[in-house]
Amino acid sequence: MPKILIIEDEASIRRVLVKILTEENDTYDVTEAEDGLEGTELIKDKDFDLVLCDIKMPKMDGVEVLESIKKIKPETPIVMISGHGDIETAVNTMRMGAFDYISKPPDLNRLLNTVRIALDRKELVVENTRLKKKVSKNYQMIGESDEIVHIKEMIEKVAPTEARVLITGPNGTGKELVAHWLHQKSDRNKGPMIEVNCAAIPSELIESELFGHVKGAFTNANKDRAGKFEAANKGTIFLDEVGDMSLSAQAKVLRALQENKVQRVGSDKDIKVNVRVIAATNKDLKKEIEEGNFREDLYHRLAVILIKVPPLNERRDDIPLLVDYFSKKIADEHGTAHKKFSEKALKKLKEYDWTGNIRELRNVVERLIILGGKEVSEKDVKLFATK
Repeated sequence: MPKILIIEDEASIRRVLVKILTEENDTYDVTEAEDGLEGTELIKDKDFDLVLCDIKMPKMDGVEVLESIKKIKPETPIVMISGHGDIETAVNTMRMGAFDYISKPPDLNRLLNTVRIALDRKELVVENTRLKKKVSKNYQMIGESDEIVHIKEMIEKVAPTEARVLITGPNGTGKELVAHWLHQKSDRNKGPMIEVNCAAIPSELIESELFGHVKGAFTNANKDRAGKFEAANKGTIFLDEVGDMSLSAQAKVLRALQENKVQRVGSDKDIKVNVRVIAATNKDLKKEIEEGNFREDLYHRLAVILIKVPPLNERRDDIPLLVDYFSKKIADEHGTAHKKFSEKALKKLKEYDWTGNIRELRNVVERLIILGGKEVSEKDVKLFATK
């Protein structure tokens, strides 16, 4: 049942509002406050789906209440109640974040329509927030080791900036996870995050994949096609395994970073792009530069901030936390009960040589959940966690 708070110092107006809301729709739970101070205290203690607030009140006027609510519960829609002389102020409150305003005396249809739209808007905001949290859960960073705490601190500092980031580390350590955290915690998080696995795309197609092409640029180019840089406009592009990119593509990426422009394959027309570039590699790019496989100028463009993700063998104390996280996640995926791991089983897992890092650990946990006992034992680990 939607909860509505009415903040109004005139008892007669409160009665009219309550009557309209309760008689026309008995699904509203209505609470009354006689002034702004009382209303603000109620907002602090309870969650309301909508607030109807008078503008002119003693002790604390409607503008002050609006400012306070926006700080305490910013997602709560607020409809201002304005007298004849308060219309200009009411309009100004909408610039401050009020959802709408209604005039005194309140018109039945106008009030009910405004309330319905405001409640629908609140429901949409809540659903969007829920979905965003659900997406974020796919990219949780699990661990309390010094190495992981350092990475989290780096992300908090770097994410809100426009600085380019180069993430290094062996395969399976979670470089993609770091990239997603950087995007989600940035000011670009409402824009797209486009991922490109440079190692998975043939060298002859990488330029078309990144920058697009025009019809007839090459065999099978049957129509114009936008590239990943264009798709990532106003968002983030993640160049995974950037060390596997061809020198020709590297030159074009360098130009895109320098000039914020790209050219589709087969075209000489510049297309402006506004993207933040995050790159990752499992290679030693300085060594690749010495061997002539990677451009030094591009390296310095990409590596404004360096984040090194350690192998699992260097953060063994995080293994029990990772096992617990993966076991719950896998149990949910399979629709089965969550299995616990004995202390001896966890101790045994901490002793393994995790050459495949986090990715390998997840596979082993899934295997143990499927094949192990009700509580995964040391014996189960010895039997099923084979290399």
